[in-house]
Amino acid sequence: MKMSSEHAYDIGIPGQKWGEAEVAQWLSKQQIKRSYQQQVVDKINALADTYLVEQYGELIYPAGDYPLYAIKVSALGDNKPWVLVTGGVHGYETSGVQGAIRFVETQAEHYRQHVNLLILPCISPWGYETINRWNVDAIDPNRSFYANSPAPESAQAIDYVRRFAADAGHEFVMHIDLHETTDTDNSEFRPALSARDAIVQKTWNIPDGFYLVGDSTKPEADFQKAIIDEVAKVTHIAPADQQNKLIGVDLEQFGVINYAARELGLCMGLTEATYVTITEVYPDSPLVDDENCTLAQVAAITGGLDYILSK
Repeated sequence: MKMSSEHAYDIGIPGQKWGEAEVAQWLSKQQIKRSYQQQVVDKINALADTYLVEQYGELIYPAGDYPLYAIKVSALGDNKPWVLVTGGVHGYETSGVQGAIRFVETQAEHYRQHVNLLILPCISPWGYETINRWNVDAIDPNRSFYANSPAPESAQAIDYVRRFAADAGHEFVMHIDLHETTDTDNSEFRPALSARDAIVQKTWNIPDGFYLVGDSTKPEADFQKAIIDEVAKVTHIAPADQQNKLIGVDLEQFGVINYAARELGLCMGLTEATYVTITEVYPDSPLVDDENCTLAQVAAITGGLDYILSK
């Protein structure tokens, strides 16, 4: 478990919120570090011969234009429930993106016997390329899932998913949003957040292992436990800290905490689904590698699906 520490930040004046100049300074420091086209889009397009790949939007940014894709896996049979899988809301969280794609590559054919699947593998492609939590305007897309969202990543996902549900009469029974918690949450993100908002943001102990964040308004403890049990076959589950918390939040059960999804503007609150959760993989653990993290995300999806199909 990575211990917390305090860090200063090199942009802005302490005690003053960022303005346009500070955001521009922050943006000037961001660099393209990997390819969304090669690592994500090419894999999505390779699935187009088997499943429906649809472009639902586009981000027009100075670094380039980023098409946004969804994958639809239609069930073999009528009146099957719909499940939503989202990844890459925070672009730097690699296994969420790769786990969503790997699930389609390896598991979708089995589950289409029972459910319809809508997968948005990478909601924040600029964040993916720059390995960043925020978008170009220093906005966190996963705090921006609400009406008139200031983040185009969030706004376009909201519009697409809700139009899809309304136009086709589809209601989602389950939504799983794939994330990671990394050491940079303490070394970069929280210091930057503190500087941007001029609010003290204490760092926290980064849990060593996988955990879930449920919706406090509909926690569905048995659903969460089923996912934890399945993921535990692949990787280790994060123990609570000495205060029986994970990332500063009281433990609901082993490996599970709860957040107020809609109050916080989380992607998890996007639908009316009964069964919702956020996965959190810890890729900086000495006990895992990139492949293990990707497989943990796949196991989380299948664990959730197996649970709802048993109901």
